[in-house]
Amino acid sequence: MQYEGVLNKMHTEFLNPIQYYLVFEQAFINMNQVINKQIEIQHIGYQCLNCKKEKKIFRQGFCYDCFMKSAAAGDWIMRPELSTAHLGIADRDLAYEEKVQLQPHIVYLAVASDLKIGVTRKTQVPTRWIDQGASFAIAVTEVPNRYLAGITEVALKNHYTDKTNWRKMLLNQIFNVDLNEAVKNIEQFLPVEIIPYYKETNHEIYELNYPVEKYLTSCNSLNLDKTPNYSGKLIGIKGQYLLFEDGTVFNVRSYEGYKVNVSVL
Repeated sequence: MQYEGVLNKMHTEFLNPIQYYLVFEQAFINMNQVINKQIEIQHIGYQCLNCKKEKKIFRQGFCYDCFMKSAAAGDWIMRPELSTAHLGIADRDLAYEEKVQLQPHIVYLAVASDLKIGVTRKTQVPTRWIDQGASFAIAVTEVPNRYLAGITEVALKNHYTDKTNWRKMLLNQIFNVDLNEAVKNIEQFLPVEIIPYYKETNHEIYELNYPVEKYLTSCNSLNLDKTPNYSGKLIGIKGQYLLFEDGTVFNVRSYEGYKVNVSVL
């Protein structure tokens, strides 16, 4: 079977195990169903996810012009503490920023490799944790906007990492931690104005199970710009990564906006 289209991050369903779908304009692949099959990926071009033009991808699926202009690529995306919609101040497009920033956000602890702090919109729970390859996650506090989540994350970065070690995550080298105890200990580091929200938050632990036949002992990342044609036996999926038997791993999200042919052999 052969499919052609533009890569976007895989759609997911929070089941046991998590279900993955690679979705193109005219078709989709349930990736769980092709585990243990030979997959061929061929890079054939680009298409910006924003303007839809066939222009080289710069970052996050956008061409250079769109990345520099689109409200969906503002600095506050990666740095929530820079959000200003709660003040009525625009960065690039106030209507868009109000829609995204002025909704409930979750500050969380997740274990994908080490214990990390992060921020996501409430509507993205547990999708955000799945995309990161977290094995366990717990909400620290729910707040009403992105700015409050951002300043909370900044305060907690002094005590927790905000990065996932992707190699350790894919090798299933998971930090052993009591998340209930970790959430209790975190209160002392929270900004004073966040503590009332923290006390009202449901601290439920999520456990996430991924469709992996066998974890790798070492891994190397596939770069489509350097290796435009690749074929390998798919043995698992974790986060937004495809894991292949030869130790190759492919981060689908890193190649959003790339046009590909995908063959299931």
